[in-house]
Amino acid sequence: QLQLVESGGGLVQPGGSLRLSCAAFGFTLDYYAIGWFRQAPGKEREGVSCISSSGGSTNYADSVKGRFTISRDNAKNTVILLMNSLKPEDTAVYYCAATSRGFKHICMMTSGEYDYWGQGTQVTVSS
Repeated sequence: QLQLVESGGGLVQPGGSLRLSCAAFGFTLDYYAIGWFRQAPGKEREGVSCISSSGGSTNYADSVKGRFTISRDNAKNTVILLMNSLKPEDTAVYYCAATSRGFKHICMMTSGEYDYWGQGTQVTVSS
């Protein structure tokens, strides 16, 4: 029940792109605000992006602004993180998370706001 599964990670060269998916099982993702987080070796988990349950509001970390795009695909019960112009600094395990709080028009990138977490997908940016 209430599972999140990330996919789409892998090895990519600097400047390349990856499309991460967060699929929900056991609940309808439309009702939840979704956040993407990442954790690099030796570093704390940081917020990358988030999207409100309505899809009308998004936020991005300054480090990825202009390069990453978050969106919802309600028909497939997924949230997408499109990552363009990838840099070695983007290397990390990426996690998606869902909050059951009623964030229709806002979202936050603080870990404590989220109730459900996926197990992560590895993204490695290297030549």
